[in-house]
Amino acid sequence: MAAVYILRCADGSYYVGSTRNLGHRLQQHADGGGAVYTRDRLPVVCVWAQETPSVREAYGWERKIHGWSRAKKEALIAGEWELLPPLSRRRGGKPPPEQG
Repeated sequence: MAAVYILRCADGSYYVGSTRNLGHRLQQHADGGGAVYTRDRLPVVCVWAQETPSVREAYGWERKIHGWSRAKKEALIAGEWELLPPLSRRRGGKPPPEQG
């Protein structure tokens, strides 16, 4: 089973990743053998994770979450699903262009 996850780094930043084996990957990050980004920001804590049926789906979620604002990531972490749509507005607070 694959998973997508979010780590909170020691500097308060977030790292988003995906993996085939969540427990093993989290241990790699904790040991400093994970991504270069987290290696320089230890310790890290897993603040959110979700299993997915496939690696492809986990990677798709990872790419999607990478593009999210900090506020939207924090709403996901807190399980505040109702806040996700309003936080999906384009940067600068501008609504998406009208289609028509």
